[in-house]
Amino acid sequence: MNPKTALVVTSISAPNPVLRSLAAGAISHGWDFIVAGDTKSPPGFVLTGCHYLTVEHQQAGIHELGRLCPTRSYARKNIAYLEAIARGAEVIVETDDDNFPRDSFWQPRNPIVACRPVNHDGWVNVYAYFSENFIYPRGLPLDRSRDTPPAPSGKQLMDCPLQQGLADDNPDVDAVYRMLFPLPFVFDKDVEPVALGEGAWCPFNSQNTTFFRKIFPLLYLPAHCSFRMTDIWRSFVAQRVLHHLGYPVMFHGSTVWQERNEHSLHRDFCDEVSGYVNNDEIRTALMDITFEEDADIHQLLVRCYACLIEKGWVGREEEALLDAWIRDLKSMEKHIPYQECRAGAA
Repeated sequence: MNPKTALVVTSISAPNPVLRSLAAGAISHGWDFIVAGDTKSPPGFVLTGCHYLTVEHQQAGIHELGRLCPTRSYARKNIAYLEAIARGAEVIVETDDDNFPRDSFWQPRNPIVACRPVNHDGWVNVYAYFSENFIYPRGLPLDRSRDTPPAPSGKQLMDCPLQQGLADDNPDVDAVYRMLFPLPFVFDKDVEPVALGEGAWCPFNSQNTTFFRKIFPLLYLPAHCSFRMTDIWRSFVAQRVLHHLGYPVMFHGSTVWQERNEHSLHRDFCDEVSGYVNNDEIRTALMDITFEEDADIHQLLVRCYACLIEKGWVGREEEALLDAWIRDLKSMEKHIPYQECRAGAA
C-alpha cells in the first residue's frame, strides 16, 4: 500500500483554480489536503476535499505552536504540517496556491529513487542540469549563478527522504532574474533526478517539495526572518542536518507549473537582500558546526538555528517557536526517534 500522503498549502486566497485543482486531485488520489489560513484570509472558506485551518482553529487547537506563531506569516504553514502529522501522514508534499499540478504530481512518492549523484564541495546550480538555458534558483549566491555544475555520476538507487521538484513557466527564481531575463521558462523534459551529496549545496524551496516521515522535524519554517528567505534558510538547515545523517538532497523535473500571484519585484528584491548578502556565509557557518555524536534530529535542528540566531540572521524570538515545534512533534504518537533517521538504519 502507498503511505498516507498529505498535501499542505498556506493561503490567504478564496478557493481559486489552483486550490480547486489541488482539492480535486487530492480526492482522486486519496491524499489529505490541508490549507492553513491567516488573518487576511476571506471568511467562510469552503472547498470540498480540503481540511481548512482558520486562524481561530490554529490558535485553539492541540498544537502549542498555533498559539505562538505570528499571524501574517508564511510560517503559519508549520501548523498545517503539524496537523498533517497528527492526522497520520507518512509523507508530506507541499506546494503553493499558484502552482497547478500536472498528472505526474500525483504519482506515489517513494524515498528510494534512481538518481545521478553529485559529489562536490560548494554551491551547485541544480537548474543547469535541467536546462541548457541560463537560469538559477532563488537563494543561490549571485556570484555562483553562472558556474558550470559538476558532472553527476551514473544513476544509482538512493534513499532520498527530501525531494525537490521544479516548476515551469514561473520557476522559483529571484527578483534579479525576473527583472533581467524573460519568462515564462520551461525546463527540459525526461531529465533524470540528481542527488546532492555531502558538501554539495543548492537552495530548495517550499513550492513542490516532499518530506518523508523520518525527517519531518526538518519541515520547520522560521518566522523571524525575511519572508523571501524563510524556505531558503530552512533548506540550508535541512541540508546540513541531512548530510550529517548521511542523506542526499534530491531534485527532479517539473511536475507543476506556476501562474504566479501578483508580486512587487522591487519589494521581492528588498526582501531578498538579506539572502544576497548572507547566504554564502550562512552555508559556511552551518558547515563549521560540530554536532554532538549522540545528538538526535531535534538537537541537530536546534543547534543549526542557534547558529543562525547567534549570528543575527534569524531573530532571537525564533527560539520559543522552535521549542514549541519540537514539543508539538514529541507529543504526537507517530514521532519517529532519531535511531531511525540515519541513512541505512533499519
